[in-house]
Amino acid sequence: QVQLVESGGGTVPPGGSLRLSCAASGFTFKNYYVTWYRQIPGKQRELVAGIPGDGSRPTYLEQVKGRFIISRDDAANTVSLQMNDLRPEDTAKYYCSVLMFDYWGQGTQVTVSS
Repeated sequence: QVQLVESGGGTVPPGGSLRLSCAASGFTFKNYYVTWYRQIPGKQRELVAGIPGDGSRPTYLEQVKGRFIISRDDAANTVSLQMNDLRPEDTAKYYCSVLMFDYWGQGTQVTVSS
């Protein structure tokens, strides 16, 4: 059974940082494109960042470019999202996914508030 488990969410003040992690069981991330999405209640889920199987040329939502960094550790079978200079508009539930197989985690809440 495949499980993606996100961790690292929390509440931080504006300008703060968080590092989200996605760990897989029953599945190996290696060679697959992995993405982070976020969703606010009542709004559509939006793609925040994606990283190809070889780790080259990650893609980012325009609003997070220069602040977020997606990375992968295939040895540990994890994909991370380093989020810096967080803003209130980054508040959302963040999900990791492997779209090719429609695998999704349960999400981790990020709240940016003073």
